[in-house]
Amino acid sequence: MGWFDVHAHLTDRRLAAQEADVVARAMAQGVTTIISNGLNPTDNAAVLALSARYPDLIRPALGLYPVDAVLPEMLALGVEYHRDDTAPLPTGTEAIDWLEDHLDEAFAVGEIGLDHYWVPESLWAAQEAHFIRLVRLAMAADKPIIIHTRKAERRAFELLQELGATRVVWHCYSSKVKLGMQIAEHGHWLSIPANARKAQNFTAMLKGLPRERILLETDCPYLGPVRGELNEPANVAGTAAYAAELWDEPLDAVKAQLEDNFAAVFGVAP
Repeated sequence: MGWFDVHAHLTDRRLAAQEADVVARAMAQGVTTIISNGLNPTDNAAVLALSARYPDLIRPALGLYPVDAVLPEMLALGVEYHRDDTAPLPTGTEAIDWLEDHLDEAFAVGEIGLDHYWVPESLWAAQEAHFIRLVRLAMAADKPIIIHTRKAERRAFELLQELGATRVVWHCYSSKVKLGMQIAEHGHWLSIPANARKAQNFTAMLKGLPRERILLETDCPYLGPVRGELNEPANVAGTAAYAAELWDEPLDAVKAQLEDNFAAVFGVAP
């Protein structure tokens, strides 16, 4: 087996423009599985097409970015929000209907979650309603869930506990380490991005979380190990090497632990 990236955005135009090279560099570093996460129906469709081109490497996660879930309402309120994607944006309900129709094609449901940074408080209830529906769909289909939160981690955790969600990966969790420990102790997993060497909170979690609750991600093209450079899945190998240093374990032992963790939440080996 090899390394894996549980949260990538290979459909981002900057990575899509060099798709073959990005894939080749990942495979050269021993990456055997990349989960490419979708943000809305247009992006989800692109994720499915991408995974069809690389069926042995790329797994499709179909999701609804928390901001996209209520963006039409945000724009109607006059909230300024920049989007790289110029495709028409459906309502949250329409986006979830699309996802439900394609759920059997999904390896996981994600990214989904709550965002209290960009989304005004007047829309938090609507955002939660969409999140709850998505979690319930994933659980009914026995699909693992990949979570995005910003300034709403505790509320997202409360809802996931109330709903009884167990196969949950918290992507790029960046809130208080103490809450991260509680999330891990509850039985969820947290994925560490490729900038861990330069980020104190990610280093603390990589070192201090129960090792059986840790996964690796890039969130590419963001959060690369070198500021200003595009991130890509090949960089998970460097995060694994950093884990070996922090754990004082040989790289093979780190690989075995991470592979076990991946299999525990996703039900298959990476």
